[in-house]
Amino acid sequence: MTDDTREAFIFTARVLGALFYYPPDSEPAAPLIAAFKQDDWVEQWPLPQAVLQPLVAAFTTTSDEPLQDAWQRLLIGPHALPAPPWGSVWLDKESVLFGDSTLALRQWMRENSVVFDSTQNEPEDHFGALLLLAAWLAEQGNRVACDQLLAWHLLPWAGRFLTVFSDEARHPFWHALGLLAQLTLADWQSRLLIPVAQKPLFR
Repeated sequence: MTDDTREAFIFTARVLGALFYYPPDSEPAAPLIAAFKQDDWVEQWPLPQAVLQPLVAAFTTTSDEPLQDAWQRLLIGPHALPAPPWGSVWLDKESVLFGDSTLALRQWMRENSVVFDSTQNEPEDHFGALLLLAAWLAEQGNRVACDQLLAWHLLPWAGRFLTVFSDEARHPFWHALGLLAQLTLADWQSRLLIPVAQKPLFR
Protein backbone atom coordinates (compact mmCIF):
# COMPACT_ATOMS: atom_id res chain seq x y z
CA MET A 1 0.00 0.00 0.00
CA THR A 2 1.09 3.55 -0.62
CA ASP A 3 0.72 5.88 2.35
CA ASP A 4 -2.45 7.36 0.85
CA THR A 5 -3.92 3.93 0.16
CA ARG A 6 -3.04 2.76 3.67
CA GLU A 7 -4.66 5.77 5.29
CA ALA A 8 -7.76 5.34 3.15
CA PHE A 9 -7.97 1.67 4.09
CA ILE A 10 -7.62 2.39 7.81
CA PHE A 11 -10.27 5.10 7.61
CA THR A 12 -12.85 3.03 5.72
CA ALA A 13 -12.23 -0.13 7.77
CA ARG A 14 -12.66 1.75 11.03
CA VAL A 15 -15.85 3.48 9.91
CA LEU A 16 -17.51 0.34 8.55
CA GLY A 17 -16.29 -1.76 11.46
CA ALA A 18 -17.71 0.63 14.05
CA LEU A 19 -21.08 0.90 12.32
CA PHE A 20 -21.52 -2.87 12.08
CA TYR A 21 -20.14 -3.59 15.55
CA TYR A 22 -21.40 -0.85 17.89
CA PRO A 23 -24.98 0.27 18.60
CA PRO A 24 -26.07 3.36 16.65
CA ASP A 25 -26.38 5.44 19.83
CA SER A 26 -22.91 4.47 21.09
CA GLU A 27 -19.95 6.83 21.29
CA PRO A 28 -18.05 5.15 18.41
CA ALA A 29 -21.03 4.93 16.03
CA ALA A 30 -23.25 7.96 16.66
CA PRO A 31 -20.92 10.60 15.10
CA LEU A 32 -20.43 8.39 12.04
CA ILE A 33 -24.17 8.01 11.52
CA ALA A 34 -24.54 11.78 11.79
CA ALA A 35 -21.80 12.21 9.18
CA PHE A 36 -23.54 9.88 6.71
CA LYS A 37 -26.68 11.98 7.01
CA GLN A 38 -24.73 14.86 5.44
CA ASP A 39 -24.15 14.95 1.69
CA ASP A 40 -20.44 15.71 1.87
CA TRP A 41 -19.35 12.29 3.19
CA VAL A 42 -18.83 11.19 -0.43
CA GLU A 43 -15.92 13.64 -0.66
CA GLN A 44 -14.16 11.79 2.16
CA TRP A 45 -14.79 8.25 0.94
CA PRO A 46 -11.99 6.91 -1.32
CA LEU A 47 -14.21 5.68 -4.15
CA PRO A 48 -15.46 7.54 -7.24
CA GLN A 49 -18.26 9.96 -6.34
CA ALA A 50 -20.30 8.73 -9.29
CA VAL A 51 -20.39 5.30 -7.68
CA LEU A 52 -21.27 6.68 -4.24
CA GLN A 53 -23.84 9.30 -5.24
CA PRO A 54 -26.81 6.88 -5.45
CA LEU A 55 -26.26 6.02 -1.77
CA VAL A 56 -26.50 9.61 -0.52
CA ALA A 57 -30.30 9.75 -0.63
CA ALA A 58 -30.66 6.34 1.01
CA PHE A 59 -28.55 7.35 4.00
CA THR A 60 -30.83 10.34 4.63
CA THR A 61 -34.18 8.68 3.88
CA THR A 62 -36.41 8.39 6.93
CA SER A 63 -38.09 5.16 7.99
CA ASP A 64 -40.94 4.22 10.27
CA GLU A 65 -38.56 1.83 12.00
CA PRO A 66 -36.07 3.63 14.28
CA LEU A 67 -32.40 3.19 13.34
CA GLN A 68 -31.60 1.51 16.66
CA ASP A 69 -34.48 -0.96 16.30
CA ALA A 70 -33.37 -1.91 12.81
CA TRP A 71 -29.78 -2.46 14.00
CA GLN A 72 -31.11 -4.67 16.81
CA ARG A 73 -33.25 -6.66 14.38
CA LEU A 74 -30.45 -7.11 11.87
CA LEU A 75 -27.41 -7.71 14.06
CA ILE A 76 -28.47 -8.64 17.61
CA GLY A 77 -31.87 -10.35 17.79
CA PRO A 78 -33.58 -11.84 19.79
CA HIS A 79 -35.29 -13.21 16.68
CA ALA A 80 -33.42 -15.08 13.95
CA LEU A 81 -31.05 -12.77 12.13
CA PRO A 82 -31.54 -12.49 8.36
CA ALA A 83 -27.77 -12.12 7.85
CA PRO A 84 -25.77 -13.21 10.91
CA PRO A 85 -22.51 -11.20 11.10
CA TRP A 86 -20.28 -14.14 12.15
CA GLY A 87 -18.12 -15.93 9.62
CA SER A 88 -18.68 -19.45 10.87
CA VAL A 89 -22.44 -19.17 10.21
CA TRP A 90 -21.59 -18.89 6.50
CA LEU A 91 -18.54 -21.16 6.40
CA ASP A 92 -19.59 -24.06 8.64
CA LYS A 93 -21.80 -26.85 7.28
CA GLU A 94 -23.97 -26.66 10.38
CA SER A 95 -24.11 -22.82 10.24
CA VAL A 96 -23.13 -22.58 13.89
CA LEU A 97 -21.25 -20.05 16.00
CA PHE A 98 -17.72 -20.97 17.06
CA GLY A 99 -17.37 -23.34 14.10
CA ASP A 100 -14.17 -24.65 12.51
CA SER A 101 -13.55 -21.36 10.74
CA THR A 102 -13.63 -19.54 14.08
CA LEU A 103 -11.09 -21.98 15.48
CA ALA A 104 -8.88 -21.43 12.42
CA LEU A 105 -9.11 -17.67 12.99
CA ARG A 106 -8.16 -18.13 16.65
CA GLN A 107 -5.14 -20.18 15.62
CA TRP A 108 -4.09 -17.50 13.15
CA MET A 109 -4.49 -14.84 15.83
CA ARG A 110 -2.29 -16.81 18.24
CA GLU A 111 0.38 -17.24 15.57
CA ASN A 112 0.34 -13.50 14.92
CA SER A 113 0.15 -12.48 18.61
CA VAL A 114 -3.21 -10.81 18.10
CA VAL A 115 -5.44 -10.52 21.15
CA PHE A 116 -9.19 -10.20 20.65
CA ASP A 117 -10.45 -7.72 23.23
CA SER A 118 -14.20 -7.84 22.81
CA THR A 119 -16.59 -5.69 24.81
CA GLN A 120 -19.24 -8.29 24.07
CA ASN A 121 -19.32 -12.02 24.71
CA GLU A 122 -19.25 -13.30 21.16
CA PRO A 123 -17.05 -15.10 18.60
CA GLU A 124 -14.00 -13.41 17.16
CA ASP A 125 -15.26 -13.67 13.58
CA HIS A 126 -17.84 -10.86 13.80
CA PHE A 127 -17.82 -8.85 10.58
CA GLY A 128 -17.43 -5.50 12.32
CA ALA A 129 -14.77 -6.77 14.72
CA LEU A 130 -12.69 -8.16 11.84
CA LEU A 131 -12.85 -4.81 10.05
CA LEU A 132 -11.63 -3.04 13.19
CA LEU A 133 -8.85 -5.61 13.57
CA ALA A 134 -7.81 -5.14 9.94
CA ALA A 135 -7.62 -1.37 10.50
CA TRP A 136 -5.47 -1.91 13.58
CA LEU A 137 -3.09 -4.24 11.75
CA ALA A 138 -2.70 -1.72 8.93
CA GLU A 139 -2.10 1.04 11.44
CA GLN A 140 0.66 -1.06 13.02
CA GLY A 141 2.25 -1.40 9.59
CA ASN A 142 1.63 -5.15 9.51
CA ARG A 143 0.61 -5.40 5.85
CA VAL A 144 1.19 -9.15 5.62
CA ALA A 145 -1.06 -9.99 8.56
CA CYS A 146 -3.69 -7.52 7.36
CA ASP A 147 -3.76 -9.10 3.89
CA GLN A 148 -3.93 -12.58 5.41
CA LEU A 149 -6.84 -11.61 7.64
CA LEU A 150 -8.74 -10.22 4.68
CA ALA A 151 -7.91 -12.99 2.20
CA TRP A 152 -8.29 -15.98 4.52
CA HIS A 153 -10.79 -14.99 7.20
CA LEU A 154 -13.01 -12.13 5.98
CA LEU A 155 -13.38 -11.76 2.22
CA PRO A 156 -14.26 -15.44 1.53
CA TRP A 157 -17.67 -14.91 3.17
CA ALA A 158 -18.12 -11.14 3.49
CA GLY A 159 -19.55 -10.62 0.00
CA ARG A 160 -22.34 -13.12 0.55
CA PHE A 161 -23.06 -11.72 4.02
CA LEU A 162 -23.29 -8.16 2.72
CA THR A 163 -25.53 -9.14 -0.19
CA VAL A 164 -28.02 -10.83 2.13
CA PHE A 165 -27.70 -8.03 4.70
CA SER A 166 -28.50 -5.36 2.10
CA ASP A 167 -31.36 -7.34 0.57
CA GLU A 168 -32.95 -8.06 3.94
CA ALA A 169 -32.26 -4.74 5.68
CA ARG A 170 -35.70 -3.17 5.01
CA HIS A 171 -34.26 0.09 6.34
CA PRO A 172 -32.72 2.65 3.97
CA PHE A 173 -29.69 3.49 6.13
CA TRP A 174 -28.64 -0.12 6.73
CA HIS A 175 -29.41 -1.07 3.14
CA ALA A 176 -27.11 1.72 1.96
CA LEU A 177 -24.42 0.76 4.47
CA GLY A 178 -24.44 -2.82 3.17
CA LEU A 179 -24.02 -1.57 -0.40
CA LEU A 180 -21.23 0.82 0.62
CA ALA A 181 -19.42 -2.01 2.39
CA GLN A 182 -19.73 -4.22 -0.72
CA LEU A 183 -18.19 -1.52 -2.92
CA THR A 184 -15.42 -0.80 -0.43
CA LEU A 185 -14.43 -4.42 0.18
CA ALA A 186 -14.37 -5.07 -3.57
CA ASP A 187 -11.92 -2.18 -3.89
CA TRP A 188 -9.76 -3.64 -1.11
CA GLN A 189 -9.76 -7.04 -2.78
CA SER A 190 -8.50 -5.51 -6.02
CA ARG A 191 -5.43 -4.25 -4.13
CA LEU A 192 -4.57 -7.43 -2.20
CA LEU A 193 -1.15 -8.96 -2.77
CA ILE A 194 -2.41 -12.49 -2.06
CA PRO A 195 -5.42 -14.29 -3.59
CA VAL A 196 -8.63 -14.60 -1.61
CA ALA A 197 -9.19 -18.13 -0.34
CA GLN A 198 -11.97 -20.01 -2.10
CA LYS A 199 -14.22 -21.51 0.57
CA PRO A 200 -17.64 -23.13 0.21
CA LEU A 201 -20.52 -21.15 1.70
CA PHE A 202 -23.47 -22.82 3.37
CA ARG A 203 -25.98 -19.96 3.48
